Amino acid sequence: MKVKVHNIDGSAAKSEIELNDAVFGVEPRADILHRVVTWQLENRRATARPTRERSDVARTGKKFGRQKGGGTARHGNRRSPVFIGGGKAHGARLRDFDVSLNKKVRALGLKMALSAKAKDGLVIVDSLQLKDAKTKALQGHFTKAGWNGKVLVIDGDAVDAAFKRAAGNLVGVNVLPAVGANVYDILKHDTLVLTRAAVEKLEARFALPGGAN
Repeated sequence: MKVKVHNIDGSAAKSEIELNDAVFGVEPRADILHRVVTWQLENRRATARPTRERSDVARTGKKFGRQKGGGTARHGNRRSPVFIGGGKAHGARLRDFDVSLNKKVRALGLKMALSAKAKDGLVIVDSLQLKDAKTKALQGHFTKAGWNGKVLVIDGDAVDAAFKRAAGNLVGVNVLPAVGANVYDILKHDTLVLTRAAVEKLEARFALPGGAN
């Protein structure tokens, strides 16, 4: 599929780019996208540090005192949560959120996310180089281009430093290198902006065995 290449200020450049249909022309499937997004969010979760409960504490099992006549409560061993150094009652437990997902499914999910944006919400720019690398100037370019709402900008090996600095204070604008492209971030933004370098990196990424890692 052929797509017009724009300048970063929103004006159309006099060129086009041919997008690989194997990457940008895949028919999206809600079930695949849902599986990949769920996998991403599950792997972002961090478990609480586990606490030692009564059975985990190494203390004597001997009864604390005699059952009657001591003038104190009828305690059992020193592992009880009521004692200093005893196990914690109802403490946090270790939970495993390390969910696995087949590499082919992950690669297919990323292709479908890119294809969904190719139908509506994809913009290709020549590069992210700015004459005036200021936040106010960049906001004006975005307004002129009609890029409203949440915008995700993906560059090649590394994001242009001046552009990244200028975009840092723009609400709803996020930038990533091509290696960081992922299904969740692509889908949650209204507009996806790719540079020529990003397109080349993404297409080369899927040309390798395993596709998306």
